[in-house]
Parts: sequence; C-alpha cells; structure tokens
Amino acid sequence: MTDHQAPTQQRHIFSVAELNNSVKRLLEQQFPAIWLEGEISNLAQPRSGHLYLTLKDDQAQVRAAMFRGNNVHLKFKPKDGLQVLVRGRLSLFAPRGDYQLIIDHMEEAGLGALQRAFEQLKSRLGAEGLFDEARKQPVPSRPRRIGVVTSPTGAAIHDILSVLRRRFPLTEVVLYPSQVQGEGAAASLCQAIETANRRAECEILIVGRGGGSLEDLWCFNDERLARCIAASALPVVSAVGHEIDFTIADFVADVRAPTPSAAAELLSADARELLDSLNSYQAWLSERVRRSLRERQQSLDWLSRRLKHPGKRLEEHAQRLDELELRLRQTVQRRLQLQHSRLQTAQARLHSRSPQARLQSLQKEVTNLQGRLQRSTHQSLAQRQSDLRHLALRLNSISPLATLSRGYSIAKTADGNILRRADQVQVGDPIQTQLHQGTLSCTVTGVEVAEKPQ
Repeated sequence: MTDHQAPTQQRHIFSVAELNNSVKRLLEQQFPAIWLEGEISNLAQPRSGHLYLTLKDDQAQVRAAMFRGNNVHLKFKPKDGLQVLVRGRLSLFAPRGDYQLIIDHMEEAGLGALQRAFEQLKSRLGAEGLFDEARKQPVPSRPRRIGVVTSPTGAAIHDILSVLRRRFPLTEVVLYPSQVQGEGAAASLCQAIETANRRAECEILIVGRGGGSLEDLWCFNDERLARCIAASALPVVSAVGHEIDFTIADFVADVRAPTPSAAAELLSADARELLDSLNSYQAWLSERVRRSLRERQQSLDWLSRRLKHPGKRLEEHAQRLDELELRLRQTVQRRLQLQHSRLQTAQARLHSRSPQARLQSLQKEVTNLQGRLQRSTHQSLAQRQSDLRHLALRLNSISPLATLSRGYSIAKTADGNILRRADQVQVGDPIQTQLHQGTLSCTVTGVEVAEKPQ
C-alpha cells in the first residue's frame, strides 16, 4: 500500500490556525531573545502607541513590532532609514501567518555597539580586580611636580596650567605629549605613561583630554591603556571629558577627576589659604615667643635680686667674724677683770684679818678661787674657741673656695681682673679659669651677650 493510500485515521491534518500556532511556539522556544542590527523602513505608529516597522539589510527584511510599554523608554526618535540595534524574540502573528520580531529594546547602532563593547570590557576588567580600591595608590595632596599626559595643543593642558597659575604657581608641570583621539591614540597614551614612569621626575600623572563625543573619547576605553594605567608606578588621575563622561580609564585610575580643571584643583593647594594659615601661625608663634621672653626676663630679675656676688658675701662674713672675735675678747676681758676684782677684795679682807688661821683659811679660799678662776677661764676660752671654730666652719662653707669645690669657677682676664659680663672679652682673648683645684688657661671661641632688662 502506498503512502497516499494510507488510512485516513493515521494522518494528522493541521488546521491553518493550528499550524501557525505550532510554528509560533517553535519560534518563541528556539529564539527567546536575540540581537539584530538593521535599517528601519515602513515605520508606523498608530494611536495605540505601538511601533510597527520593517528591519532590513541589503539582502533581506523582517517585520517587527515594539509595543508601547517598551518604546516609551527610547532615548531617540525612530525614523525610516535609521540604523538600529534591537533585542527581541521571534514570534508569528497567527491571524495572517506573518513571521515577526517582537522588540523589547532598541538603540542606535553605532553608539550601541560602542556602548556594548564598553560594558563588556568594563565587566571583564572589573572581574580581574583592576578596579579594586585595595590596589589603588594614595594621591599626594600637594605634589611639587605634576606630569600631564595629553595633547600639547588641546584645551586640557591650558585649563590645567590656568588653574595651577591661579591656585599655586610654584607647582611644576611636565608635559608628556600624546595623541588623544583617533587611530593610534591609545598606543601614544601608553607610550607617554611609560616614559613618565621611566623618567620618574614627577610625583603624580594627570591623564586626560577635554570633552567630546563617545567616538572622540574612545581611546580612553582601550584595554591596553587600562592595563598601562594599572601598571603605572606613579599614581594616575584620570581627567577625561566632562563630568558626565565615564571611560574605562576613570575606573582603573587611582583617582577620577570630572574634568582636567578639576584634576588641577584636586592636586593643588590654594596659595591664599596657605598664606592665611602661615600668617596665623606666625602671629601665634610671635606671641608665644614674646610671652616666653617676658617670663624668662621676670625669672632672671627675681634670681638676680636673690643672687649676691661671692666677694660681697665674703666681705659680709669677714665683718661678722671680726665682730664675733671682738665680742669674745671683750667677754674674756670682762671675766678676767671681774675675777681680778674679786681677788683684790679677798686680799684686802685677808690683810684686814691678821690671825694666822684666818690667813690660812683665806689663803685656801684664795687658792680655791684661783683654781676656780683658772678653770672658769679655761672653760670660757675653750667655749670661745669652739664657737670660733664653728663660725670659721660656717664661714668656710660659704666662702668662694667652698663654692668652687661645688663645681663653680671664677673667670679672669689675662691681667687678673674678674669677668662679670660676656662683653668684657672678645673672641680669641686668653682668660684664666680658677677651679677648686688648679687653674685653666683658655681662649674665647664665642661670646653671647645677654639682653639687658628693659
């Protein structure tokens, strides 16, 4: 039996709707999400807000639809002839049997491709750890010499120099000329960064350029440049374009500055603020010095009033010793006179009484009195001698020789005059320094004259 003669019950006969629905399910299962690039044609946007269009290239075309919920977020206005990049799923419009693409995302093809490449490189380098904060170097706050990798004729170098001249003119700038746009720009930037690291004449590098389109800034999204910045021994500040522009160089650099001018602001001190701070510190230091000098002067005056010259103190103690010696002599003399007076009285009484016994008794009394007188005289003399030795010891303890024994010395000129002020000699003059034991011959090597009290 041939195939066309098979029983009818063994055949599966599709209806048109069933066939279209089956094909629709297969398409949606096999192509759940695809990216497609093509040119818009036959664009229609009815009052419902949906978009209906045809995507074509030079060899084929496909119908497409983008419903209102997705196209309200478009950042551009689609039009016929525009090259776009879309993401969507394949489906089939069963009532007509039309094969079509249901679009959920649309972007302009040129920028979209660049943006996609940017995101892919960013994701890959981020996964390698090139953007980690832990690997980034600290940036000096006030570098004295800054290297700039940019075009020598671009606006970036002029903006940087203008900011530095205004804020801190002492900052030195070393320009490493580089191409910053077009083919070969990434290689030129890498070469300039490597040259700066090899010379090691700067503390930090600014790498960047002025604003521009995504295509103009694309060299700063180059993988070679990103790895060159990451390998730089010098800290790198990325300053590319305007504040809204972000490049791979911004993420891998140690610091990102929104603009070249902002990079110069970041790395330079404000000279006016520094001058104000310096003036404030100077005023504070001057006041502290004046206060310290006043306190030292007051202390010096107080010590000067307490301190007496050794010669004057010696004269005072010598005078005191003379007074004590005179008083001692007078006391001894009065005691001798008193005893002598008593002796004379006894002798008179003895003569007035002639009996021998009385004479003997009186003679014994005289003898006793003489003994007592001698003992009293000896005791008095011994006490006075002890007092004299004690005073001599006290005098010796405050004498200049005792002072010298405690480590002091007396400086004299070559002709023997005592030095009391530093301005009595000049550098090179010979002087004699008397110590407790011995004398030193010295030569003046420096003179510091103390300020006179005001």
